[in-house]
Amino acid sequence: MSGRPPGARSIDQLLEEARSRITRITPAQAAERVAAGAVLVDIRPQSQREAEGEVPGAVVVERNHLEWRFDPESDARLPQATGYDVDVVVLCQEGYTSSLAADALRSLGLARASDVIGGHRAWVADGLPTTGGPAA
Repeated sequence: MSGRPPGARSIDQLLEEARSRITRITPAQAAERVAAGAVLVDIRPQSQREAEGEVPGAVVVERNHLEWRFDPESDARLPQATGYDVDVVVLCQEGYTSSLAADALRSLGLARASDVIGGHRAWVADGLPTTGGPAA
């Protein structure tokens, strides 16, 4: 089939729509929110965390488990999923997948879910703490 089917949207459109519904924050703002009690969630796959390093204290939840781990009504929720008012900051490698993930959490009712602009790479570039990887 050639051409996009009726009603289908491009990934750029999906990303733009997701970002219109969430608040995006800089790495420095994310660090401030974490210091104030927000949960920083690293959704990158293990291979990226091993190669690029990790953020100390971040909760690792790979993308395919995120909604189950943070839905306050899920039997598979994490202890950090204390309710719909939990402040969740999502981190991916470059700040694209995290926007879609934060929007999915928002759809579950976690209205404070946000993501880090530029992702882990921006976190490292800003000199914020990491362990492992080339920046350590």
